[in-house]
Amino acid sequence: MLKALKDRWPLLALFGVSTLSVGLIVTFLKTTDAFNPSAAVVVNPNVSTEQSSKAVQGSTVLGLAKQPAEARGGALSKIAQQGNGIEGDRARYMLATDLINQGQGQDALPLIEGLERSYTDMAPYILLRRGQAQTAAGDAQAAQSTWTQLLTQYAGSGAAAEALFELGNQTANASDAASQQANAVANDYWNTLLREVPSHPRSVDIALKRISESANTPDANPPATAAAQTATNLDELSLLKLVAKHGINHPQYTKALDLLTNKYSNALTADDWAAVGFGYWENQVYGKAGEAYAKAPGTPTSQYRTARGQQRGGKAGEALAGYQRLNQTFPEAPETAEGLLKLANIAPKPIALSTLDQVIERFPDRAAEALLIRADLLDDMKSPDSAKQARSSILTQYPSSETAAEIRLKNAKARAKKGDMNGAINWAQQVTTTAPKTEPAAEAGFWLGKWALRRNQPDAARRSFEQVIRNHPESYYAWRSAVHLDWAVGDFDNVRNFMPDIAIAPRRSPLPAGSTTLQELYLLGHDYTAWNQWQTEFVNQQEPTVSEQFTDGVLRLGINDNLAGIFMVSSLAWRDRPEEISEYNLLKETPEYGHAIYPFPYADLILGYAQQRQLNPLLVTALVRQESRFQASIQSIVGAVGLMQVMPETGEWIAQKTGETSYSLSNPADNVKFGTWYLDSTHREFNNNSLFAVASYNAGPGSVDKWIKEGGFSNADEFVEKIPYPETKGYISSVFGGYWNYLRLYNPEIAAKVAEL
Repeated sequence: MLKALKDRWPLLALFGVSTLSVGLIVTFLKTTDAFNPSAAVVVNPNVSTEQSSKAVQGSTVLGLAKQPAEARGGALSKIAQQGNGIEGDRARYMLATDLINQGQGQDALPLIEGLERSYTDMAPYILLRRGQAQTAAGDAQAAQSTWTQLLTQYAGSGAAAEALFELGNQTANASDAASQQANAVANDYWNTLLREVPSHPRSVDIALKRISESANTPDANPPATAAAQTATNLDELSLLKLVAKHGINHPQYTKALDLLTNKYSNALTADDWAAVGFGYWENQVYGKAGEAYAKAPGTPTSQYRTARGQQRGGKAGEALAGYQRLNQTFPEAPETAEGLLKLANIAPKPIALSTLDQVIERFPDRAAEALLIRADLLDDMKSPDSAKQARSSILTQYPSSETAAEIRLKNAKARAKKGDMNGAINWAQQVTTTAPKTEPAAEAGFWLGKWALRRNQPDAARRSFEQVIRNHPESYYAWRSAVHLDWAVGDFDNVRNFMPDIAIAPRRSPLPAGSTTLQELYLLGHDYTAWNQWQTEFVNQQEPTVSEQFTDGVLRLGINDNLAGIFMVSSLAWRDRPEEISEYNLLKETPEYGHAIYPFPYADLILGYAQQRQLNPLLVTALVRQESRFQASIQSIVGAVGLMQVMPETGEWIAQKTGETSYSLSNPADNVKFGTWYLDSTHREFNNNSLFAVASYNAGPGSVDKWIKEGGFSNADEFVEKIPYPETKGYISSVFGGYWNYLRLYNPEIAAKVAEL
């Protein structure tokens, strides 16, 4: 299951096939390489996953999927005329869809006539497109007949949902005299849609539209009892419950939840409250989520989130009682361990110490973490000897834990600061030998390499740096290690002008979950249709499998819901069941996993302005990812706007400098134009040193200039260690770590060198 212990925070730093030369303005094909995890869906059940992936990689049509319609029309026409089998079918469908979108329905009709008989996986959508083509050609009666056939043969499908929506609109907009009768017929179609395919986004749209219409004539005195509410306004209640369950991605979702809980609280069942709690939680309205989960069925997740929601809502007393209730009801659940650790942070110190002792005794996988919190509490209580003993217990009883690695790394850095290099090396080596896969091991291994160079031991340094890249290829310290291995990856003082090649695979690979119809829609690049189809298939949203969660994340990226998409994929690391960890580790080794966490939205825009400003395009991409996760409409709590999180006053200053008279920071093009101008400015201010320039982007040039003057600058890595702002220090590792990941994933030379290790 998705680990309920973790709180869902946006992964943002807002607060605080051909090889493309980067000199070219490119249109990015958001595609992936061959994908072969053990759980992958096989498009044809009689063909192996590996065979399926190879068939996809060999498809010329799928290689055209992400090209603009005007660029691929000729090639598709040729394949549609000459091709047989799946290639010809795909070409006909893709070309017909392009023509329909261009209003050329009459030209599309011959392409899809009878196509459903051979292209069976796409049969429902072929009938949908045929009706759309007939409508565009002015033959509404033929369209109605085609869509009726679709409803008969594929009732309840995603394509049927679209057809019902279209039929309702077509009827409501008809110019016939009997408008009242037409509206009644239209409503019949939409009622069928709500009843048969409630999870489809079209159903959510209709439900919200009807709720909005009913809000124009509100009941001034809504009944207080469930029976009375149900009797007087069942339709609105049912619509709100539909939205609560299926509309979690809609912009108006939380408003609908507020209306549901304020107006119909007494009419909701425990399962309804679970859906409401999940919806609030996923939208980060934690206080209301806690209140809703308190009325949901009693599970470890609901009880944990009840207490955690109350804590984050400022109700410490209620939260404390909630964590204690969780401990009593589900004493062995993983959620209870997390709850007890949270309780220790808000309880009086004696209770906190007793609580931590329970974690140490009952949850060995969290014991080291609890011991460290216990040690910190003992320090606060002026018991340094007991605190020291607790930390010593971590090292002796849980030597391979991440907590032990953190303590050893801290000791190593403290010894190095005092000039005791033997002690520093000893502590750092303990990290890399006892806990080699933990995050602290990456940093410890890097410093072992640095210290070996200082001692004129180049072979030992090389081994340490290579071990960092081998064991922690995604880490910031892998980049720093690659720099010291003299790989062509750019360093702080020259990465701005380093222009790496970017290799992008020309086609996607099958998703690890979903129907064969969904697979085809995704492979064809029909992202919004694929996303809508997925809503009818993804019934396990509260406890998705690893494959389902990854699929959901990838499909979100396809519709530019990049913040949530990256989160869904990256949070797979929170899985705690052995079988899920195994599946996740397999998935993590595929190119698709890395490409989903480090995608290329707005690639033409970002690469274009990077070229114009003579900035390393992967550095700019990594900075945009860190600032906004490519979410163009996002705004921080301090007012920073858009993809590159430009402050309005900074935008005004840039506009004055550049002579811009009309701009909008919420417009992606204007935002990237201004953001790259400012990044270029900070580079010029610091003699093209990207460490200082990127730090300035976060903390301001004045702060960076002060740090240089006060702390001196002789070594870049040591300078990073001395940065006094934790946010900026983390920002440096996040941006340059992101840059490194884009490089190792999309630059053929570096990808090959990493693979060699």
